[in-house]
Amino acid sequence: MKVHLKALGCRLNEAELEQWSQGFRAAGHSMVTAAPDADVVILNTCAVTQEASAKSRRLLNRLYRENPAAKLVVSGCYATLQAAEVAETLGVDLVVPNAEKDQLPAKVMETFALPVMPAIATEPGENSLFMRGRHRAFIKIQDGCRYRCTFCIVTVARGEEHSRSEAAIIEEINQLVSQGVQEIVLTGVHVGGYGSDLAASSLYTLVQRLLAETDIPRIRFASVEPWDLPEDFFTLFSNPRLMPHMHLPIQSGADSVLRRMARRCKTTEFAQLVSQARAAIPNFNVTTDIIVGFPGETEAEWQATLSFVERIGFGHVHIFSYSPREGTKAAGLANPVAEAVKKQRSQALHQLAERSQQAWLAQQLGQRVPVLWERRREQAGELIYTGYTPNYCKVMTKPPTSVDLENQITTVSLSLVSDEADLLLGV
Repeated sequence: MKVHLKALGCRLNEAELEQWSQGFRAAGHSMVTAAPDADVVILNTCAVTQEASAKSRRLLNRLYRENPAAKLVVSGCYATLQAAEVAETLGVDLVVPNAEKDQLPAKVMETFALPVMPAIATEPGENSLFMRGRHRAFIKIQDGCRYRCTFCIVTVARGEEHSRSEAAIIEEINQLVSQGVQEIVLTGVHVGGYGSDLAASSLYTLVQRLLAETDIPRIRFASVEPWDLPEDFFTLFSNPRLMPHMHLPIQSGADSVLRRMARRCKTTEFAQLVSQARAAIPNFNVTTDIIVGFPGETEAEWQATLSFVERIGFGHVHIFSYSPREGTKAAGLANPVAEAVKKQRSQALHQLAERSQQAWLAQQLGQRVPVLWERRREQAGELIYTGYTPNYCKVMTKPPTSVDLENQITTVSLSLVSDEADLLLGV
């Protein structure tokens, strides 16, 4: 059977597509890149915001219109939180909640009694068609979260923490290495909580084993809550295969707002963590998330956030205007911030974040760094590649037309920041 996989939302959703793809292929099925070509269409939905839920609904309807004859399977956070609504949607044949999504390929094959080839008929170690052509792979190391930030619906949708075994993660990565993948990103709902349900395991010990038992050239982290990192965590970065960049979401620069969010980190602790990382690892890049207009956010709290962002000097800031999410505690908090105020504050923070990013990029100039080249395109008759430095700065280069850089790591000198605000030039 031909299977088409589609995801909305986070990197974890993408990592789950990779796992499903491997499961279907191991049973003799094949992946297709277009929904109209599929016998089975599977959508991994998102519900992190109300808009994400709306996008999930729209995409679900579009996939049905594109191929009404296919079996339509829906999973993910939106499908879990609104299971009855999704099940009644025109064209939906099967809903697989998050608690059962690790068994999704088996459930799909059992429900539809799909004929399969024996596993021995598939080529041993053959890469998933879903992965082919990718330079960076997302590795799901855990699911669920034991914390309950008041704005977050994902912890409700994903349930309790569940970690994959270190052995299974190592096996997956080694298979990817044999297929030419150069970089992995460790992802999950609560990455820093990895191992909480396993004996004698943690994110720290997992990374130690990955460095010792795999040859993957580059290892990165998806978003990691700042309160999860032990004091000696940054000693791991003495190994150059661990990329000197972490996305540490703070969400607000005012401790009073962080308390209303039920965040487990204060601004002073966060600043100390960043200082520790930058002292231990040269040119370490810290990026973050900020929520604008959380309920009750006063002008003084907002100014504290602006001051904090400016003081830390982030390499990049993901900015979200708060919107109430049914099912979260924050949706019932008093004193919502007016939309006009949220818009004004968001614009101010975007301007500050851009200045901070430009200052960070200017610090990179003149350095010689290895870049993993990913995308290739032609512009005005010239060949252009883009890729990322170890500390996750985007770089563009223009090699001779006879040079193929795709999925290669080469060293370049970083020169002027390009007209595109977030791009360096490599020569």
